Amino acid sequence: MGSAVTAATPPAAAARAAALRQTIAEHNFRYYVQDAPTVSDAEFDGLFRELQALEHEYPSLATADSPTQRVGGAPAAAFDGVAHRVPMLSLANAFSDDEAAAFDRRVREALGVDLVLYAVEPKFDGLAVSLVYEDGVFTVGATRGDGSSGENVTANLRTVRAIPLRLPIDAPPLLEVRGEVLMLKRDFESLNAAQAAKGDKLFANPRNAAAGSLRQLDARISASRRLTFFAYGIGSVDWGGRDAAPPTQDALLRHLAELRLPVTRERAVVLGLPGLLGYYRAIGARRGALPFDIDGVVYKVNDFAQQERLGFVSRAPRFALAHKFPAEETATEVVAIDVQVGRTGALTPVARLKPVFVGGVTVTNATLHNEDEVRRKDVQVGDTVIVRRAGDVIPEVVRVVPGTRAAGSRPFAMPTACPECGSAVVRLPDEVIARCSGGLVCPAQRKQSLLHFAGRRAMDVEGLGEKLADQLVDAGIVRTPADLYRLDAASLAALERMADRSAANVIAAIEASRETTLARFIFALGIRHVGEATARDLARHFGSLEALIDAGEAALLEVRDVGPVLAESIARFFAEPHNRDVIGQLRAAGVRWRDEAPQRSPPGRFAGLAFVLTGTLPSLSRDQAKALIEAEGGKVAGSVSAKTNYLVAGIDAGSKLTRARELGISILDEDGLRQLLAPPRD
Repeated sequence: MGSAVTAATPPAAAARAAALRQTIAEHNFRYYVQDAPTVSDAEFDGLFRELQALEHEYPSLATADSPTQRVGGAPAAAFDGVAHRVPMLSLANAFSDDEAAAFDRRVREALGVDLVLYAVEPKFDGLAVSLVYEDGVFTVGATRGDGSSGENVTANLRTVRAIPLRLPIDAPPLLEVRGEVLMLKRDFESLNAAQAAKGDKLFANPRNAAAGSLRQLDARISASRRLTFFAYGIGSVDWGGRDAAPPTQDALLRHLAELRLPVTRERAVVLGLPGLLGYYRAIGARRGALPFDIDGVVYKVNDFAQQERLGFVSRAPRFALAHKFPAEETATEVVAIDVQVGRTGALTPVARLKPVFVGGVTVTNATLHNEDEVRRKDVQVGDTVIVRRAGDVIPEVVRVVPGTRAAGSRPFAMPTACPECGSAVVRLPDEVIARCSGGLVCPAQRKQSLLHFAGRRAMDVEGLGEKLADQLVDAGIVRTPADLYRLDAASLAALERMADRSAANVIAAIEASRETTLARFIFALGIRHVGEATARDLARHFGSLEALIDAGEAALLEVRDVGPVLAESIARFFAEPHNRDVIGQLRAAGVRWRDEAPQRSPPGRFAGLAFVLTGTLPSLSRDQAKALIEAEGGKVAGSVSAKTNYLVAGIDAGSKLTRARELGISILDEDGLRQLLAPPRD
């Protein structure tokens, strides 16, 4: 299906568009299928934008197989039904070696042979789909549905970059490809991190994320989520009079790979039952390290002629079997919900469970992630819950089993004081994680705080690395950074792997660090979100630590690049008595710096106002809009909160716009921002 060249479309433009489509398809194949990109993202984006510009100027060039059509169109009202040309049948399952042996015995007896060659591959934990290619062009895509018919998700499948929109020129006239749409583990983690940052519901697992993404009525949502695809077979096909179609499953998959369709590299051909069970154990041992989720392996008689002789029983083929792994989800009872404090101060609720065997190990604890997740799943002590464990992943509570709640149980509430040190627990706007504010004194955070304090760009205590910090904290020698200045060479030399000279060098570095700058000291305190640049800005703006400690959020917002979230974080840190006590101890230990004369810019018209930018503005880049706002004394934050004064929204504004509307925040477009920036009239 080539480009239509009309009288208004110059042949040179059509030729360039065709070349760009071919080049972009090649780069997509190398990136999404081979995982071996040959150009940078910037180079790829340049080619893509050039093709977009050509198709915009000459609409006749915008063919259905163009890479630009992957972005998704307007939402559909509903999915149409698609009847499968050849039914998409399910496989019989085996859950033990004995059942796999029985399958092999039935196959051998039916074929009258002693040994059988099998094609084996992982059983993907995704969503089965069919892709119809006509004359090499992808025309229809559907879900498996009930096996006889499924849902037409063609528009959504077009957004999956691993799926070629056009096959090479030697493709069969008609080819129905069967395969699995899934989400790689890394993309699932990124998606859930983005969901959590927005305060949206988290997906339970990659399969649910893939299924939910593919079945969106708005294909633009599918396009925004990184799905992938692996082919594992075919349905209806017209080989177009070819001399010989692939004679085996292995040959078929190699042929599909030649057609630029992604097939798994984890497949193999094995001989007999020992080969089947050997593959099952080998792939099972690597399961946690695979980039995608699998729930078993699939065995298929490799020879198609033998498959035809074996035929089908009921709705499953006699020549194939799914050998499932042991259950990775099971039910147990929640006996308590505790809170763990991580090394960064994050508080994580953890379900203590009645011991249960799941995913190959005995599980007694499972993460509940955060307070919002506990409430969303409505987990309470005494509930029977479904617990999941996959590979080396920390076990998690998936859901509560209905009707199992004990009388008198109470909803979980995050503590207001840290269970480790008693410091206040805080949760900043638009964050899902609650944190301990006692960074300098909290036992759970001691090692991290100590390493940060002694870092090269902070107090620069050369020689105080991770191993020494572990020993100092574990032995109870150092509880806060102030304890560093009470150390002596003899006590250090007594530690494991510390010679006299090494101990003396560390003590000399500690002594040298007593003389520092205000900016380094502020950075060394480890205030959440305060980096080196912000520490310098705070030092210049306030001139002294006393002025910074006494500053409220309004005064902090006057500092360059300090927005509402950062201002609140700084204010909360200095409001914590434990942190002020440690600062006093450090001063008493002789840590000193020179105060500076405050360097403050005159307040602009936007002083004290917080802005958030979202979407694409017609003529201003985000950096340009930010510079204009900051030039007038305003602050530009990355997330919307109740303290946001204005949201500047451009094209494709997303969840930030929704959040701003919910909070009743003033919303501006670019013209509105320019009017606000315009000089006041006399």
